[in-house]
Amino acid sequence: MTSKLEQLKQYTTLVADTGDVSLIARLKPQDATTNPSLLLKAAQQQQYAGLLQQARDTHKTDAARAATHFAVTVGLEISQLIPGRISTEVDARLSFDEEATYAAALQLIEAYQARGLDKERILIKIAATWEGIRAAERLEKQGIQTNLTLLFSFAQAAACADAGVYLISPFVGRIYDWYKKSVGQDYSGLDDPGVQSVSRIYRYYKTNGFDTVVMGASFRNTGQIEALAGCDRLTISPELISQLAAETGTLQRQLSPEQVGEARIKLDQATFRWAHNEDAMATEKLAEGIRAFAVDQHKLEALFA
Repeated sequence: MTSKLEQLKQYTTLVADTGDVSLIARLKPQDATTNPSLLLKAAQQQQYAGLLQQARDTHKTDAARAATHFAVTVGLEISQLIPGRISTEVDARLSFDEEATYAAALQLIEAYQARGLDKERILIKIAATWEGIRAAERLEKQGIQTNLTLLFSFAQAAACADAGVYLISPFVGRIYDWYKKSVGQDYSGLDDPGVQSVSRIYRYYKTNGFDTVVMGASFRNTGQIEALAGCDRLTISPELISQLAAETGTLQRQLSPEQVGEARIKLDQATFRWAHNEDAMATEKLAEGIRAFAVDQHKLEALFA
């Protein structure tokens, strides 16, 4: 019988959530994505020792630029193994500075292009703060496509669609974690709050004709993935991809474009901030995610200091 992984590929584009080149070569996903935490993990593996040294030698007195050089080098390695896009993240410490985020994104594109990778193969990852969304809107107007990450609230999703961003990454597993801890109960399948959040966003986008791609991210188990079969894209860890490849049985499609969602809403800065603030889970997880990525970015730069 066909594996659940192969069945899922009929409905959804799969993206590998890893910076490990060897795993990507084995799994052969369409796209791949990295973040500071994945890059830090990669930097501690022996297979990346040469790339680390190359970044040190190129930027001997600037740890931040060396870390960016390493991120781009890993991205280039990955791009040679996939037919689609590589997502590379802007420094999370810039999440509340529109101008700095915009400038850092342009620098990433320049660094990739200087080493032979066209911008059509790149997605710039930006935290879905109000400032990040505004920077992404400007980038999109210049033909630089973006991946808005650390997305937890419906307000974030609605604002991203209005800004015309190419792709959003709602974090299923982290939403699940918050509700499991806060409410004190476990969830599975379609009852999972993370699954419900992504399903709501997907239906809202399709009903209102938004082109923004919905890419569910941050999964804790294969049940969450199966409950989102049919979502535009899913970015999945190598461990969960392997589990799906080993499982058989029928995988039912759960999301499809004809499903009806809510009417369109428009958010200015004040209504966005209030709507996001009203969602305690989203407020906490966005702040927590930015802090965690900032810590790992600092640790990554320390390797070059």
